[in-house]
Amino acid sequence: MQSKLSDPTPLGLAAFGITTGLLACVNAGFFPIGSPILAQAIFVGGLVQLIVGIMEFVKGSTFDSVSFCCFGGFWLSYAAFDILPALGFAAAPSAALLGTFMLIWAIFVFLLLVGVFKGGRLLTVVDTTLFIVLILLAFSYYLDSIVLVRIAGWVGIVCGASALYFGCAITLFETKGRQVLPY
Repeated sequence: MQSKLSDPTPLGLAAFGITTGLLACVNAGFFPIGSPILAQAIFVGGLVQLIVGIMEFVKGSTFDSVSFCCFGGFWLSYAAFDILPALGFAAAPSAALLGTFMLIWAIFVFLLLVGVFKGGRLLTVVDTTLFIVLILLAFSYYLDSIVLVRIAGWVGIVCGASALYFGCAITLFETKGRQVLPY
């Protein structure tokens, strides 16, 4: 009897969407950053996406494998920015370094975005809003602008919600055998 492996993509999108949405709420000014954000970044954004990326690799999906593994690493790095200095293992990063970190990720997302323009429109929305968030955050660090952080937060909420919706739409399609939510 041949078994069918499930598609890991919806899990990766959900993990990305939930983690991005939660951090975006912090950036929008709803909550201060704290242990729930760091825990989410490590376990859901980081570990879940790394696992999904490996599953995508096994499945033969290069784009999804690269995307999910890299963003798993992004979230683990993001959490480490707070954890390592608190433990005395490293100095806190400068605003210029954090801005450059976000800018390099924005360039990476832009290059991925070039590959998704001919794909589904929802993936284009997720990647476009993510690119905007990263650019806004990069310049918020460079310019020391809380206004840019707040705008990035609102765009990040759209990004996270879009990714979560996309993951749920794929899950429901595979569960019901028909399109329940358009994507």
